[in-house]
Amino acid sequence: MIAYRVLPLLALCLSGWAATIEAAAQQPPRKFDIDFQNDTFTKDGQPFQFISGSFHYFRALPESWRHILRSMRAAGLNTVMTYIEWSLHEPLPGQYQWEGIANLEEFIEIAQSENLFVILRPGPYICAERDMGGFPHWLLTKYPSIKLRTYDTDYLREVQNWYNQLMPRLVRYLYGNGGPVIMVSIENEYGSFKACDGQYLQFLKNLTVHFVQDKAVLFTNDGPELLKCGSIPGILPTLDFGITNNPNAFWQQLRKYLPKGPLVNAEYYPGWLTHWMEPTARVDAGMVVNTLKLMLNQKANVNFYMFFGGTNFGFTAGANDVGPGKYSADITSYDYDAPLDEAGDPTPKYFAIRKVLVEYFGDPGVPAPVKLPKMTLETVWLERRGSMLSKHGRTMLAQKIVTSVTPVSFEALNQHSGFVLYETQLPAGYNRDPYTLKVENLHDRAYVHIDGTLAGILSRETNTNTIPLSVGLGTRLQLLVESQGRINYNIPNDFKGILGTVTVDAKPLYNWTITSFPLDSYRYLENFLTQQPTEQEDLDGAGAQVYYGTFTISSDTIYDTYLYPSVWGKGLVFINGFNLGRYWPLAGPQITLYVPRHILKKGNNQIVMIEYQQHIQHPYVQFIDKPIFM
Repeated sequence: MIAYRVLPLLALCLSGWAATIEAAAQQPPRKFDIDFQNDTFTKDGQPFQFISGSFHYFRALPESWRHILRSMRAAGLNTVMTYIEWSLHEPLPGQYQWEGIANLEEFIEIAQSENLFVILRPGPYICAERDMGGFPHWLLTKYPSIKLRTYDTDYLREVQNWYNQLMPRLVRYLYGNGGPVIMVSIENEYGSFKACDGQYLQFLKNLTVHFVQDKAVLFTNDGPELLKCGSIPGILPTLDFGITNNPNAFWQQLRKYLPKGPLVNAEYYPGWLTHWMEPTARVDAGMVVNTLKLMLNQKANVNFYMFFGGTNFGFTAGANDVGPGKYSADITSYDYDAPLDEAGDPTPKYFAIRKVLVEYFGDPGVPAPVKLPKMTLETVWLERRGSMLSKHGRTMLAQKIVTSVTPVSFEALNQHSGFVLYETQLPAGYNRDPYTLKVENLHDRAYVHIDGTLAGILSRETNTNTIPLSVGLGTRLQLLVESQGRINYNIPNDFKGILGTVTVDAKPLYNWTITSFPLDSYRYLENFLTQQPTEQEDLDGAGAQVYYGTFTISSDTIYDTYLYPSVWGKGLVFINGFNLGRYWPLAGPQITLYVPRHILKKGNNQIVMIEYQQHIQHPYVQFIDKPIFM
């Protein structure tokens, strides 16, 4: 009797299973594609127009990713675009990082859960105003003569090794495989690069196609006048341009290489980048929405670069080859005058854009965000704990000490960031007063000390490479050289340190003692702070000074805040062991540093500041509830 009951039930289950399989077989496969004839993308056979915003996962802490992505969706965007930063994921050869701020897969999954498609830009060169354009520094250590972004065998081998690690992680997220990734880029604005190496682009195309296949659309992006060297046969070319009253002038350039197909502005600039020592870049919101409307009327696909900019934490900010010394360092903030500000809060520009997108595409069904509260704290006083150049500082903060007849670069020391100290004796019995010290090919900034006393500063930014010095200052020359960030645009082979000859009245100096201070791990500072110097000269020593303080947060609810170093000169800040980034209020325009709430805690918090060029008489900082830019 039981068998009679089971058999009909089994037959019913089998019938239902077969019907499910048949229905699945009748479903067309997921596919994101291009309808060239009708100048559009298609998603599962239907016309599709993406409205996207750039948000680089590595410029915000993971705890804030969802809030920012939801705010982007609430603005009416249907897609998020991000670069993938090689140097973040492979900081040393063969050593990979995929957790925390490097958890790219989690970022993609959160975007999908917030109903956003994803466009990935793996480079391998990304520019992005990041140190060395996202390339890992060790490429220059391992291959000093490497020709990046060309058909150089060493470079190609490392790119292939990197893609062999990266791409298998991404395949399951491609749209054709059921994921949210609809497009993947090949290189980045290659038309701007002087090499114009078609063989290299073909290699990168073949490598990318091997992993992506037809599961997402591949594309390149370039300025309107730079498509000749940037486009690749068989790959969708797209443009990058900002506000204009006549987008057609740019589309006409694109149509020379893409007679039919979707119009794409892959980098539409609602703001712009800012360097130290220049005014904060601003772009008028009215002009941004006017150009946006013109492009939407043309059925163009648009990505705002940036929609959320974020922060260049630590030593990640890059530089550009502009200014008096053909070098200008990027500020720590990457606010970019974007629709969402550095803290992720909506700006008037955000709401102006949202109004247009709702008008064209309807309400996204996600409430518009509100500005999150910020907090102020009581003034925090710090105490000076000693100098980097003291015996104690060298013991605790230095990574290595070498000797060399001539100066060597950071990269020769396999050093990514921080400082290198170059020391030698000045010529004995010298009687020219003053004499001229010259440092040729300085990258980037040298704090000149004679017998432990700061005598002046040399700077690549201001093209200052000579300084008059008196013979009465002493005989021991100390050049503390700072890396301010490797050039990120067009010229990524930016070695750091003293790359030329150091001369006194045109006579070269030799026999250097070279000390490496990478400061790339908080453990150096922990060791420095926990073991007190034994001699007064260690505390009183010259050079970069280390300051330490604590502050208490009593509330259970913690908000973002801004560090205000009003009495400080130039340096670096750690809070609770987290490298917040560089400060430089003497130069501006950035005065405050954004402090995300996620690095703070209830109770006792620690702050360490390394001041490069001033003895701070009253070493205090404030935490305020708004940013200050000059």
